[in-house]
Parts: sequence; C-alpha cells; structure tokens
Amino acid sequence: MERALKSRELILAFAIVALILMISLRFPAFAGPANLANVFNDTAILIMLALGQMAVILTKSIDLSVAANLALNGMVVAMLNSAMPGIPVPLLIVLAVGLGAALGALNGLMVWKLDIPPIVATLGTLTIYRGLIFVISGGAWVNAHEMSPGFKDLPRAVLGLPVLSWIAMLVILGAWIVYTRTPAGRAFYAVGGNANAAVYTGIDVGRTRFLAFVLSGTIAGLCGYLWVARYAVAYVDIAGGFELDVIAACVIGGISIAGGIGSVAGAVLGALFLGVIKNALPVVNISPFWQLAISGTAIIVAVAFNARAERTRGRVILKSAERGA
Repeated sequence: MERALKSRELILAFAIVALILMISLRFPAFAGPANLANVFNDTAILIMLALGQMAVILTKSIDLSVAANLALNGMVVAMLNSAMPGIPVPLLIVLAVGLGAALGALNGLMVWKLDIPPIVATLGTLTIYRGLIFVISGGAWVNAHEMSPGFKDLPRAVLGLPVLSWIAMLVILGAWIVYTRTPAGRAFYAVGGNANAAVYTGIDVGRTRFLAFVLSGTIAGLCGYLWVARYAVAYVDIAGGFELDVIAACVIGGISIAGGIGSVAGAVLGALFLGVIKNALPVVNISPFWQLAISGTAIIVAVAFNARAERTRGRVILKSAERGA
C-alpha cells in the first residue's frame, strides 16, 4: 500500500481528479462526460508528442525540435493539398510521417555520428526547420478555403469520438507495446539507466539514441498533419513554443531527465494534467498566457521531486546493504 501511495502515476491521477472536482464545484459542466472528452481530444496531440519525446528522454537525451518538426510537416502537406487537391489524403499522411522520421533521423545522426550534445543539435535543427517553413511558404498562410474537404474532415467524429482521439489511443497502445514488449524499448531504458553497462549487454548506445530520435520525429510528422487538418490553417509559427509543453508533460509524468526512468501512463497523465489546466484557465477567467508560466513552474517542481525521490531510493539501498552486512 505504501508503495502504491508513492507511485507518481497514482499521485498524478489523484491530482487531475482533484483539479477537475475543484473546477466543477464552480462550473459543474466542466466535469461532464462530453467536456472531458473534449479535454482529451484537445490534449491528444500533446499526448502523442510526449510519448515520442519519452523515448528520447529515456536515453538521456532531449529533442527541442519536435514542435518545429510538426510545424514543417504541417506546412508541407497543407501546401501540397492546396496546390494539388487530387493527392489522396492517406498519401499525404504517409509523406508527413516519412518526412518527420527523416527529420528525426537527422537529429539522431548528429547525436550518434557527430557526437553533438542533443540539446545543441536539436536547438540548431529547431531553428533550421522554422526557417524552412518561411522559405517554402514565403510567409504566406494556407487557410481553410484552400484545403480540400477530405483533408480537413479526417479528424472529425467517428463512433461518438473524434478520429483524433482514436488515433491518440492507438498511439498510446503502440507506445506501451514498444516500450514494454520490444527489445528497442528495453534498450531505451538500459541506455538511459547506465550506458556503460548497456554496452556490455550488446546494446549499441548510439544506434539506440538514433532510433529514439526517429521515433520522436515519426510521431511529430503524424501530428503535423493532424494539427493542420484539425485547425484548418497552416502558418509559419504553428505550435510555437509547444516543445515546452511536450517536455513539461514528460517531466511532470515522472520521466526522469537523467534517463532510464518513466512510463507510458506517466507521460499520458502528465499531458492530461497540462490539458486540464489549459482548458480550465478560460473557465476561471485566467489568461491562457499564464499557461507558459504554469508549465515552467511545473517542470521545476517535477524535476526537484524526481531528484529528491531518486536520492531517497539511493539512501535506502545503502542502508539496506549496511543491515545485510
């Protein structure tokens, strides 16, 4: 029971429920099933990006270019659809996913082959990808009337839920399988936990980090299409600053920036925590611009909490060893 109460996922789930209940005391409709479904749908893209970022953070790296990757892919598919409406939407999705994977691979190669620190490599590609959006678009927007109906209609409701929510649930399931049931998932944890020990087990540390960046980029590519199709607009500053929310969701969910620690449930709950806050701010008449301050504060608190928890575990292990001696 004591172990369950210390579970980050359980604590976070209680915090989300408590937050919803507090808001619903003043605005009962907020806790209604339809509104909660909307909150999940509004948070779907953040959840998917956090699950991709999770792979990178597990390997003791970070991907600051994830939102720029999304934005570039969103602009590319929007411009292609506007110029050639006859291109099948599934082909555009495949293109977005493939381009996203390629951009992620570029990050991975710089970290793997050139030994560039991940934060430096992805900060550079963030700027490059944002610049490319302006270059290919000339600063112009692609608006709803320039997009084909099929391009915009994919993320609409099916069986009572938006397709965007269904896709997010499939990504959650796929992430759980990858992280807990595949050699690649186990390698992510091993590399982040102890890279030197991972080498002795036959794991290629550089290649594993490369795969993590490719996974992150692949999901970002998919989200690029989903973002543009849902909001029916593409512009230079798509998802500006969204990488902060993605990292915040991971850290709040208990994914350690020191690597090797984290869970799919934690990433999802971390994203939902931010999603509830984002949806609650307008309800309680607080400016949405405060979300950035709240996200930054949450990152600092979560990192401090993680560091304290890891130090506590270390002391307990040493004490146990002393008793055994």
